[in-house]
Amino acid sequence: MTAGEKAKAKSEQAEGKAKEAVGSATGNDRMAAEGQAEKSTGDAREAKEKAKDAFKH
Repeated sequence: MTAGEKAKAKSEQAEGKAKEAVGSATGNDRMAAEGQAEKSTGDAREAKEKAKDAFKH
């Protein structure tokens, strides 16, 4: 996994998790849903990069 893509995936996951937590704590369902979507995007990006790495070797 390239360092830039790995960092981007991890930051998306962290931002999403934080946004989801704040949204849940404040009762803001929209913010919680946006956070969950960001986290899922980061997870998908990480999975894609891991798959690319698996086929390199």
